[in-house]
Amino acid sequence: MLELPETRGVRNLASLEDAYERCRQITAKYSKTFYIGTLLMSPEKRRAIWAIYVWCRRTDELVDGPRAAFTTEETLDQWERHLETVFAGTPVDDLDVALVDTLQRFPVDIQPFRDMIEGQRMDLYRSRYETFEELELYCYRVAGTVGLMTTPVMGVDTSVPIAPWDAADSKDPTQQAIALGIANQLTNILRDVGEDARRGRIYIPQAELAQFNYTEEDLMNGVVDERWRSLMRFQIQRARDFFAGAERGISLLSADARFPVWAALMLYRGILDEIERNDYDVFRRRAYVPGARKFL
Repeated sequence: MLELPETRGVRNLASLEDAYERCRQITAKYSKTFYIGTLLMSPEKRRAIWAIYVWCRRTDELVDGPRAAFTTEETLDQWERHLETVFAGTPVDDLDVALVDTLQRFPVDIQPFRDMIEGQRMDLYRSRYETFEELELYCYRVAGTVGLMTTPVMGVDTSVPIAPWDAADSKDPTQQAIALGIANQLTNILRDVGEDARRGRIYIPQAELAQFNYTEEDLMNGVVDERWRSLMRFQIQRARDFFAGAERGISLLSADARFPVWAALMLYRGILDEIERNDYDVFRRRAYVPGARKFL
């Protein structure tokens, strides 16, 4: 279980190697698909990605973890102060040791981290989204930000040739990085519809439920019929569109980061295929890419 660190008192913190190893273990345990992609990176980059992933997971756990019922605005304020301390170069707990080292090695900006905390604030007081525009902001904050956090670690290859009719800023993969995070979050939402409903949350926009004549009561009861299948096909296509947009930016990354990011994208996009194989029943069957298919 990941909790807010105890900041009172002074104690010896973990060595750098131990801190990174803990980050590796947490990433491997809680995000198997993502972890496989990181193994294809250089040792320095993969360790940095593990450190960033663990901070993101700890942030998410404040609202979705075992102690979420005790999380308040003040909790998130405290976590933001903790973040500022880490960016100032002072680790507060063992896991921070790895993140402080990562921040010293790579030019990562603090704003995406702040934005992710704002996404958790949204989960404190919102359990419904009326339109996709509202949901997209949430997806940016809780997942699109990850693309901004990790792109400086991946690196950008400015020598990649660009066609003359492309936009002047087409060597900047920022928007594609955000698109990948949003695509991943949309995939999470579709995979976890049943789990979220049991917690009283519905992330599929209310306007789109109405568009397909599918009610909130239907969703809470796990009704899988042609209305639901049509709605899910619509949602899946949008997620795939975001994945397609993200894929176009992979060629702009440093050569040693392209294949790992592409592999992670392909593996995560595969969850959408599994939802289809399960006949869109995300209430009683959890969609995941089987180990053999991940290996292939």
